[in-house]
Amino acid sequence: MRRLLLLLFTSAAAFAAGQKIVGGPVAVNVTARTATVVWIVQTDEATLRPATGGAAKTAPSLHMEKTTFTGLQPATRYEYNVSGQEAGKGSFLTPPATPAQTPAATAPAPTAAKPYYFVVYGDTRTRHDVHRRVMATLLKHGIPDFVVHTGDLVENGNDSAQWPIFFDIEGELLRQTAFFPVLGNHERNSRNYYEFFQVETPYYSFNWGTAHFLMINSDVANVSASPGVQESFWAEQTRWMEEDLGKNQAADFRFVVAHHPPFSAVKRRQDSQPKMTALVPLLEKYHVTAGLFGHDHNYQHYLKNGIHYIGTGGGGAPLYDVDIPAPGITVKVMSTENFVTFNVDGKVARVEAIDAEGKTIDQFELHGGAQR
Repeated sequence: MRRLLLLLFTSAAAFAAGQKIVGGPVAVNVTARTATVVWIVQTDEATLRPATGGAAKTAPSLHMEKTTFTGLQPATRYEYNVSGQEAGKGSFLTPPATPAQTPAATAPAPTAAKPYYFVVYGDTRTRHDVHRRVMATLLKHGIPDFVVHTGDLVENGNDSAQWPIFFDIEGELLRQTAFFPVLGNHERNSRNYYEFFQVETPYYSFNWGTAHFLMINSDVANVSASPGVQESFWAEQTRWMEEDLGKNQAADFRFVVAHHPPFSAVKRRQDSQPKMTALVPLLEKYHVTAGLFGHDHNYQHYLKNGIHYIGTGGGGAPLYDVDIPAPGITVKVMSTENFVTFNVDGKVARVEAIDAEGKTIDQFELHGGAQR
C-alpha cells in the first residue's frame, strides 16, 4: 500500500512539458477494499476552421490517467496527490465493510451501522453559471461520502471541449468524495464517459453501508441505431436487474438510478418512456426503496405502492414547467434547480431536496428493512 502511495505522489515525473490536469482527480469504483483515482490531462489542442473562412473552433486533446488501489481498509478516509501539485490533491472515504466483504475468521463483533451521507443531482450539461451556483450551495451543506449523478453531465459527451468545463465546476466537490454516475442521453454513449469514470458496462451496481444501488442505462436510443439491438439490450439489462435485486433483498435500502423517469409532470414528456414505466412492477416485486432520476429539469417526487420516485434534474440545464403532475401519486413537483441529500442512520434515511439558494423544497423519511 505504501509503495502504491509513493508511486502516486511521484507521478509528476511522468508529466510531459505543457500537460496540465483539466479533469479530476476523482475517486471512482470505490468499495471497502479498492478504489480507482482518475484524472484527465490536456496534452495539446487543435483548432478547426472552414477553408472558406469563418469562426474557428478549438478543442483540447485529452488523455485519461488512472491508478487503482487495493488492500484498503473499510470506513477510512484516504488522501492522495496524483501530480505533486495542488491541482492533483484529493481524498475519498471507503464504505464500511458488509458481511460478504469481511472474512468470517476476521469479522469483528456486530456493531451499529455508521451513519452516512450522500447527494444526488443531475442534468448539469448547460447554463454553466447556474451549475456553478448549485455546486456552491451543495458544498455549503458539507462534503458527502459519495455522489450519485443522474446523467447528462455535459451537453455532448463526444465533445472534448465540454469535459474540462464540467470538471472545473465540479472539481472542489469531486476531489473530496466518491463519484457514481449513470448515462444520460446527452452523453450519447460516448467513450469519454466510460474512460473518464472507469465504467466498464452501461449498467452496474454497488453497495454503501446498508444500501444497494442499481445504476442502469435508460438511454436505449444511443445504444444502437438498430431497434433489434435496442430491444436485445433492454431485455438483457432487465434480466440483470431482476437477478441483482433478487440477490440483494437483505439490504436495508435498495435504490434504482436511471436518467429517464417512469413518471413525469412535464406534459410533453408524459408517456414518453414506456420501457421505464414498464419497470415499475419489477421495482415493486423486489421492494425497491426509491428510484432516482433526472432528464426532466426540475424537482419531482411521487409515491406509488410504497416506492418513492425522485426526479432531480435541476443541476443547470434549462428548467421545464411542471404542467400536469400525475394524479394520486404526486407528493411534490417544482420547477427549480435542485439537489437531494440523504442522511442515513441505521434503517432511517432523512431526505431533503434543496434549491440553488439553499432553501428546502421537500423533506421526508425513507424507512429501510431487509426483504427475505
